[in-house]
Amino acid sequence: MSCFQGLFFCPGAASLLLHNFCVYHIDAPGHELGAVVISSDAPLLTVEDLADQVAEVVDFFGLKEVLCLGVTAGAYILTLFATKYKERVLGLILVSPLCKAPSWTEWLYNKVILNLLYFYGMCGLVKNSLLQRYFSKEVRSGLHGIESDIVHACRRLLAERQSSNVMRFLQAINERPDLTEQLKKLRCKTLIFVGESSPFQSDAIHMKAEMDRSALVEVEACGSLVTEEHPYAMLVPIEFFLMGFGYHRQLPPASLPNQGSNPASPSCHSYIAPELLSPESLGIKLKPIKTRVTIEV
Repeated sequence: MSCFQGLFFCPGAASLLLHNFCVYHIDAPGHELGAVVISSDAPLLTVEDLADQVAEVVDFFGLKEVLCLGVTAGAYILTLFATKYKERVLGLILVSPLCKAPSWTEWLYNKVILNLLYFYGMCGLVKNSLLQRYFSKEVRSGLHGIESDIVHACRRLLAERQSSNVMRFLQAINERPDLTEQLKKLRCKTLIFVGESSPFQSDAIHMKAEMDRSALVEVEACGSLVTEEHPYAMLVPIEFFLMGFGYHRQLPPASLPNQGSNPASPSCHSYIAPELLSPESLGIKLKPIKTRVTIEV
């Protein structure tokens, strides 16, 4: 799960996320590990088709309601899924999401990448172009100009992708429609993260402005993949967000009160002062993050 390893494997995430949820990871068609080349005879999928495929996965596993976590283009697909299947989505956690149709600059940039993929495959220039979208300059350059480990790992994962499969997905994203009108009708709670160096920062801010039940966390000195660059900055906001649904972090046995009750029961997790759960607390500035939250009076 290349976009989520940093988040799920960082200390503290397991007790918060893996204790509360069964995680279903969905890859775009042809992006899974060891994927073969999709036949040229197969029809090109639109973003609408991709959102419907998420619904098919949810139906296959018999899930009535889900909380969705997505990054960049994946966040767009899950948002579209939430607008089409409102009754199936409890909440959204979106990282550097797209929500508007591509600008002329982005559209042209994507066309250049598509042409490079067609003629040269997943070459170094394509990898560098994608890495610029994913990571901040500080992480790409690293100390003394040496590429950081997470960028090196991502470069290796890109090399394993089938270039024609990547083309199909990028083409669908490059033809995506604007979701602004649908966002205004979306009622599920939404938590949005975005790196201040992300090229999709304006989309995240626009999404926050259009959605009533949403909070935005902007992470300093970070690119689009907040999950990889600054996963620790996500834990506290996610914990507050999940508490709104009744989920709590699992504490180590030594820190639980000796009341003879089930360690997994909510009564054992009252270790956070009630005042910290107030809407005002969600608006505090926490380094290296700053938050924007709508407070209902």
